[in-house]
Amino acid sequence: MSNKVEELDEVVIKFAGDSGDGMQLTGSQFSNTTAFIGNDLATFPDFPAEIRAPQGTVAGVSGFKIQFGNQQIFSPGDEADVLVAMNPAALKANLNWIKERGTIIIDSDSFKAKDFEKAQFESNPLEDGTLDGFNLIEAPITKLTKDSVADCDIENKFRSRSKNMFALGIVYWLFSRPLSITEDYLDTKFEKLPEIAKANKAALKAGYNYALTIELLPSSYTVKAAKLPKGKYRSITGNIATAWGLLAAGERAKLDLYLGTYPITPASDILHELSKYKNFNVVSLQAEDEIAGICSAIGASFAGSLAITSTSGPGLALKGEAIGLAMMTELPIVIIDVQRGGPSTGLPTKTEQSDLLQAVYGRNGESPVIVIAASTPSNCFDYAYMAAKLAIEHMTPVILLTDGFIANGAEPWKIKSVGEMANILPDFVSEGDSDWKAYNRNEEKLNRKWAIPGMKGFEHRIGGLEKQESTGNVSYEPDNHEAMVKIRAEKVARVANFIPEIEVDGHEIADLLVIGWGGTFGGLHTAVAEMQANGESVAHAHFNYINPLPKNAKAVFSKYKKIVVCELNNGQFVKLLRSELPEFNYLQYNKIQGLPFSKGELITEFKRLIEA
Repeated sequence: MSNKVEELDEVVIKFAGDSGDGMQLTGSQFSNTTAFIGNDLATFPDFPAEIRAPQGTVAGVSGFKIQFGNQQIFSPGDEADVLVAMNPAALKANLNWIKERGTIIIDSDSFKAKDFEKAQFESNPLEDGTLDGFNLIEAPITKLTKDSVADCDIENKFRSRSKNMFALGIVYWLFSRPLSITEDYLDTKFEKLPEIAKANKAALKAGYNYALTIELLPSSYTVKAAKLPKGKYRSITGNIATAWGLLAAGERAKLDLYLGTYPITPASDILHELSKYKNFNVVSLQAEDEIAGICSAIGASFAGSLAITSTSGPGLALKGEAIGLAMMTELPIVIIDVQRGGPSTGLPTKTEQSDLLQAVYGRNGESPVIVIAASTPSNCFDYAYMAAKLAIEHMTPVILLTDGFIANGAEPWKIKSVGEMANILPDFVSEGDSDWKAYNRNEEKLNRKWAIPGMKGFEHRIGGLEKQESTGNVSYEPDNHEAMVKIRAEKVARVANFIPEIEVDGHEIADLLVIGWGGTFGGLHTAVAEMQANGESVAHAHFNYINPLPKNAKAVFSKYKKIVVCELNNGQFVKLLRSELPEFNYLQYNKIQGLPFSKGELITEFKRLIEA
C-alpha cells in the first residue's frame, strides 16, 4: 500500500449506472464538496427520459460528468480521467470517452453473464482485452455495501441501495475529498429517517476505507483550490440561478413575483425553487396546462406583479397565442424556455438549441418580442434579472432562452450583493398624469405607462384586438393598424440602445471568428482558448442578446476573413444572421445529438476551416 499523493491541475470524472443507481445524487454531492473546498468546476448531468428506463441496457444509463481544477473551468470536459461504471451498460456507453490509461472503477458484482447480454457485449470485457491500457479497479461494491450496513435497522431489500455512496467514498479517497459535507447532507435529507442516514454514511465510510487499504490504487490525488475572485461562493445549477435572478429582480423592482406555469422537463426545477419563497412575496401556480399558466401570468402582470411563466419547446408552442396577447396589450412578462431536443416530445432530457426561431418568429402576425439567452449555469441569474428589467422598463414580453445543459449543470457562483445589480424602474402612472392615455408613449423607449386596475381615472381597455394609437380603444382602421405594427417593432428595435455591445475574445483581426450563442459558451471558449495558446489565429464572439442584436455586430463581423456559426441545431441563428446582416458569408458547424460540443471536435473543425 502506498501513501503517495500526486498533484493535478484538472480532472474529469464520470459517474454512470442505471437510472435507479443514484448517479445524479452521487455527482451532485461530489460537486458540492469540490466547490466547498475551492475548486472551480463545471458539470453535465445526462439521464434517460423514462422514469425507470430498461434496467441494465445502454438506453437506461444515467450519467454525471464533472470537470474540476485549480484554474477557471468552462466546460465539463471531454474524455474522463476516471469512470465509475456500476454495470456493463454504463461501461459500454462510456468506453469511447475515457482517456488512455484512465482509471475505471466497476462494481464487479454487476458484471455477470446476464449483465453482459443486456448491455450487448459479445464477450466479457474484463477478460477479452477491451480494457487493456486502462487502470481497472474491480470492487465488489454491492456485497461490501450490504456488509457495511449490516448493523442498520433497514429492510433487506434496501441494503444495496447505498452502493452509490460506497462508490462515492472510493472517489473521495482517490481525490482527497472530505466526507463531512456529504455526511451533513445525509443527516439533513434523512432527518426523519435516521437509520437510512446511518446506512448511507456507513457505506460512504466503507468505500473510503476500502480505497485506503487496497493495493490496486497506487496513489491518491489532490487538486488545489482555484484562484477565483474573492467573495462568497456556492455551487448553483442554471435552473436555480434563474429562479434566484427573478427573485432578485422582484426585490429590486419592489414588485410581487408571480409564476404561472405547467411542469415540463427540463424547466420544472424553476417552479420547485420559486415555490419555496412565499416569504419573498412569491406566488407560484401550477396550472392545469401551458396556456392557463401564461394567461394567469398575463393577468398578474395587468395587476402590477413581475409575471413569469416557464416552459420548454413544446410548451412554448402552446403559449404562442398568449405571448402575442401580452405583446399586443404591451404588458411586461418573462417567458423562460429551457430548450431540449425536438421536435414534438423529442428528447426531453437531452440538450439542444432547438427553439431560437420559434422564440423570434413563432407567433401569428407581426409579433416582435425581446429574446435573450443565458450562456452558463451561473449567469442564468444575470440574464433572468436582465429579462425582468427589460420586460418591466420596456413594457413588453421577454423570452429568456436557456437549455437542458446549463439548466441542469452546475458551477461555482459568486453570490452578488444588491449594489452590484442595476436598478429596475417600473414606469407606473401616478395621480399627476392628468393627460394620461393608455397608449401614450415614452419618447426614448416607446413604452406605455403601467396602469394598475382599480386606480380611479386610469381605466382602459385590454385585450387582443388592435389598439388605436394613444387611446388604446379598439380600432380596425387600416392606417392605424400599420402604424401600430411599426411602433411595436420599433419599440423592440430600440432595446439595442439599452443592451451591451458584443465583445470579442481574441484578436480584433483573425483568420477565423467563431460565433456562438447561449449555452454553447463553455465548449467554444475552451476550444478557442486552447487554439489561441498554440498561436492559432482565431477569435470568439458569443451572443446573449438575440432580438435585437447588439448594435456593433456588423462592425465586428467586418474585421474577419471567415466566420463560422456554431449551434446545437440545424442552423437557426445563422438564418437570423443571414436575414439581419446579409452582407457576410457565414460558415456553419452544427451538432444535433442531444449532447454539447466537445473541445476536440471543435478544434478539429476550426483548424480545418483555417487551413481550407
